[in-house]
Amino acid sequence: MHRVVALVRPVQSTFELGCATEVFGTHREGVPSHYEFSVCTETPGSVPTTAGYAMDVPHGLSALAEADTVIIPGWLPVETPLSTRVRHALVRAHARGARLVTICSGVFALARTGLLDGRSATTHWARADRLRREFPSVRVEPDVLYVDHGDVATSAGAGAGIDLCLHLVRKDHGAAHAALLARHMVMPPHREGGQMQYAPYPAPPDTLDGLLAWASARLGTPLSVNDMAAYLNVSTRTLARRFADQLGTSPGAWLLARRIAAARTLLEDTDLPVAAIATRVGLTSAVNLRRRFRTGVGTTPGAYRRAFRVP
Repeated sequence: MHRVVALVRPVQSTFELGCATEVFGTHREGVPSHYEFSVCTETPGSVPTTAGYAMDVPHGLSALAEADTVIIPGWLPVETPLSTRVRHALVRAHARGARLVTICSGVFALARTGLLDGRSATTHWARADRLRREFPSVRVEPDVLYVDHGDVATSAGAGAGIDLCLHLVRKDHGAAHAALLARHMVMPPHREGGQMQYAPYPAPPDTLDGLLAWASARLGTPLSVNDMAAYLNVSTRTLARRFADQLGTSPGAWLLARRIAAARTLLEDTDLPVAAIATRVGLTSAVNLRRRFRTGVGTTPGAYRRAFRVP
């Protein structure tokens, strides 16, 4: 029996822990059990949770010495340091061959062990910049659902933790068993780790003399980079330099991202056909919108609308 141990701490997020519990620790009629699930903490006893109740955790760090998979289901506040005991327990478990897995903010704890140095990892999109700043040796992938290196794996926020856990079940026991488990959980059987997180596109401050607001109001027109340069009365080369310096991107990439963001909003808020949305955001055709949308968001406009349409 594969032993899965979740390492919790006060104040423990119940959702991230629940992701691991549902996949590895819940016995379901008609679904073979392949995992033995338990929870441990540095100081056994009562552990408060984000839900307002406390849970009794009788097992200490010694439980990690017998784990085949160690899960860190969140680590809040993210700036909380690892104690020497926790760090040594995680490093020893990894050296022994245990698989170390994080959900959402749990990556901050794993990063403090040094086991992610020189490797890629992900977390919730809202914390990706902080992870990158605090751990420059980690290659942060802010857009994906999860990253699996075999010995260590990290997931994005919230529901992506379930995706990663089901992915690990698929690796351990095959696609059929993972699909059976997913059906009992009323979940999609599989989402690729490279699928994007659907993070909202942030609107940067307009530091370009009103250009961003002007261009955003004209997305439905045949607006070009030349038009944007003309608005500021500068050359396209100067415009590109200002975008790179102030926004960290190119004028063309910014314009396309704004058009895709506008398409996302229309898919969420309206029943307009895809072709009509393409025209409204300046992507001219449904074919072009679908191609650009899949590249930028990682799915099709239709699938995105089904997932995020506001009733």
